[in-house]
Amino acid sequence: MENNDMRQIQWFPGHMAKTRRLIAANLKLVDAVTEIVDARAPLSSRNPEMDRMTSGKPRLVLLNKCDLADDKATQMWINYFRNNGAEAIAVDCKSGKGLKNMLPTIKNKVLKELMEKREKHGMTGAPVRLMIVGIPNVGKSSLINRLAGSKRAKVEDRPGVTRTKQWVKLDNNTELLDMPGVLWPKFEDQDVAVRLAFTGAISDDILDIETLAMKLLKFMAENYPQSLKERYKIDIDEEDTGLVLLEKVGKKRGMMISGGEINTERAAITVLDEFRSGKLGRITLELPPKKEQPCQE
Repeated sequence: MENNDMRQIQWFPGHMAKTRRLIAANLKLVDAVTEIVDARAPLSSRNPEMDRMTSGKPRLVLLNKCDLADDKATQMWINYFRNNGAEAIAVDCKSGKGLKNMLPTIKNKVLKELMEKREKHGMTGAPVRLMIVGIPNVGKSSLINRLAGSKRAKVEDRPGVTRTKQWVKLDNNTELLDMPGVLWPKFEDQDVAVRLAFTGAISDDILDIETLAMKLLKFMAENYPQSLKERYKIDIDEEDTGLVLLEKVGKKRGMMISGGEINTERAAITVLDEFRSGKLGRITLELPPKKEQPCQE
């Protein structure tokens, strides 16, 4: 059940092709690209075509939701991106943590040469224009609203809300071009899809929620066992399957139905909700690949 009950996830909303065309057509209007990824799954939450689509433009990667991610792992990812040609910082777009470093990092590091050139030619008043990109539900709207100090971008907790581009003027010196959320034509690696499902980037409606929770519990037992023990007060054995772990959680929380059966669906919903809200601790779902690939072509 754990290994075979997940349907193959292939997702290609019609607006994605339009978004790719929009990015290509508007790159010439901006000075740099700011890409938002989920700090809990930085590689899985990146569009694999983004490097090609934004090739040639300086880039800043924002590792969003850093408060939910493992600090040590986040630093590894920052180093990974920096070693591969893109500046990176950890942020939380909802609380604003780390965002005070965004514009200084862009102007003093990412666009250092451009800013020096403008100063030399007396163009210090020219606005810096940034394209904001990222997959659906990764935090673009929260970022823009936080920076703009108002509800400029529509924020909804479901994928693909931003349907067309929109300019947001922060001040006389900074303008943001918000692009529609982009995902990929096909999930070649189902592990990527599962990680995104853990974080809620993919709607629970298209997945078997109990199987998803089993996979998450098994990952936690192998990588963050202490977090599970502390949260659910359960014992973990090496041979425990995801189903056994889910039943342990349900039993401990008193999630029983008639006949003494454990309500595993209710337990699954609880596990996923508590992971996504950070109640299971600061968890990172993947580490940088050992053989690093360039961020930009």
